[in-house]
Amino acid sequence: MRYILTRLLSCIFLLISMHSYAEFKNFIHLENNMLKDGDKEFRFISFNVPTLNYVEDEMKFERKNPYGLPSEFELHDVYKTIKEMGGQVVRSYTIPVRNTNFPSESITFVEAPGKFNEEAFKVMDLAIALAAEYDIRLIVPLLNNWQWMGGRPNYAAFRDKTSEEFWTDRQLIEDFKKTVHYVLNRRNTVTGILYKNDPTIMAWETGNELENPPEWGIEIARYIKSIDSKHLLIDGFHSVHVLEHSTGKLFQRWPQQYSIDEPAIDLINAHFYEYDPQDMLNDMKKTVELVGGKKPLFFGEFGFISTPAMERIVDYIIQEKAIVGGLIWSLRRHHPEGGFYQHSEPIIGYDYYRAYHWPGFNEGEINDERNLMSMLRRKAFEIQNKPVPPISLPEAPNLLPFSDAPVFSWQGSMGASGYNIERATNINGPWALIEYNIDDLDTPGFPLYSDESAELDQSYYYRIIALNSQGKSAPSKPFGPIKVNYLTKTDRAVNLSIRDDSRNVEVKSSDWRSFKEAFSRLHGKKGAWIRYHVPGKLKEMRVYAYEKSTQPLLSFDVSKDNTNYQPIKVKTEAFTSSENNYDYLVPRLYTIKTNNGSHIRANFNGTSDIVRVEIDYY
Repeated sequence: MRYILTRLLSCIFLLISMHSYAEFKNFIHLENNMLKDGDKEFRFISFNVPTLNYVEDEMKFERKNPYGLPSEFELHDVYKTIKEMGGQVVRSYTIPVRNTNFPSESITFVEAPGKFNEEAFKVMDLAIALAAEYDIRLIVPLLNNWQWMGGRPNYAAFRDKTSEEFWTDRQLIEDFKKTVHYVLNRRNTVTGILYKNDPTIMAWETGNELENPPEWGIEIARYIKSIDSKHLLIDGFHSVHVLEHSTGKLFQRWPQQYSIDEPAIDLINAHFYEYDPQDMLNDMKKTVELVGGKKPLFFGEFGFISTPAMERIVDYIIQEKAIVGGLIWSLRRHHPEGGFYQHSEPIIGYDYYRAYHWPGFNEGEINDERNLMSMLRRKAFEIQNKPVPPISLPEAPNLLPFSDAPVFSWQGSMGASGYNIERATNINGPWALIEYNIDDLDTPGFPLYSDESAELDQSYYYRIIALNSQGKSAPSKPFGPIKVNYLTKTDRAVNLSIRDDSRNVEVKSSDWRSFKEAFSRLHGKKGAWIRYHVPGKLKEMRVYAYEKSTQPLLSFDVSKDNTNYQPIKVKTEAFTSSENNYDYLVPRLYTIKTNNGSHIRANFNGTSDIVRVEIDYY
């Protein structure tokens, strides 16, 4: 009896916990070539979030593995952002597959044919559950054509076969079908709902940018529908229009006839990355003509054009009723350890465009991020025939713990354009403003702020307030007391104003991927040098640099009087990753410990790029 009662209480608790999450009433369905939510037309302008369920750009300097799983904070942050921008749909990237190019410790979703990682899928469960809380539908591609995050080449590698065999080899096709079967029939551990029965998912997509033959596309589409007839299905064939860098010519691939004819396929998908926006507009119009109203169109990816050009494109999508929606590439969220995730597009983005961040920041001025994001927000509400609401007041940020010196970060607030930093000697105040309206878009993996105005041996409390055009958030919970044992001078490598002097050192900002997405760096070649001075005694200096060489290329001298310099011992550590999908340089940390002077000079003995300098002093 006791056992039965315990089981009953457990079941009741499970039911209560399941129903604490919101649920959509309707599946998005097709009616007269329109998408409908119940009896209402459903159209959208929103974003791709490639890292929705999987992190591929964990860019902390010392970290050798860039892959991981998002936290609950990250999921809330990205959904709050999409909702704030009027988005109703998010397209994730694909179901990640074990990749031989990944570091061995990398977690993924498909570990081997028919072998799935429960820890990873529990994160996907949470991502789906939270999407419903924010009234956001999901588009989930099931396969990647490319090796990024793992896909077709990696299914083939499991069986020692080639990528091209994937489309025709029965064993490889059945291996992929095992993944499809598992995903569609998975029971969400958060909501208790089978994926195939969850209206939060707007549509499955056979894959991302697939170069499949018609026979494969038809077979997989019918297989998906045989398991799940409730959800829409998008054909993932790579209908793409893009400027080819190698030839300078526009590459055009149009929707396939099988996609238009096959009853199991509900929506036609196309991607657009033309350099000339007029080419993009022309290709979109021709795509509409080719499909000829036989099925609704969905523009799954487009972007990397100017703000006025993007507005023309989005206006066309809104006006052309044959197009049900469009998703811009791409959006990144706040990082749980402070700042944002960053991601550049070195080839298709012309080494110019990076992932977007709401509401836009100074680093994004290179592609007019603030104005672009504001325009897209207006258009996202316009396509729904809704007025544009005022932006939300930011919530209180979360100040992260620190010790010894006032060098710290905070978890950012969705929609904050800047932050005030306040300090007090008593937890109840009075609070003094020590920094006004600084943003949190900085080089990934480093503390956001260093308080050099603090007094040594004094104890302080700190708190953060988020700002935007609507006003101020409530303050963060105060953190402290922190006794200041030393101060830290920080050079973020955005200009040459922090250094005392230098020769042949310049600030560069390009090729961000090779430098783990650091926006700018201090670049020098053999014979260059850079010098720093601190108003006290040196304690420790840390120089974070990227180099091609297997040997260190910086050496250091120290001086008390800025006249007589002596070489000093340096500890060096390289954090080379086994990841080889991207062209990362060698991250090398130089650490110098000394109390013998206040001037220190870094000498370039070869080409080196410094992305950050931290100097502790007292």
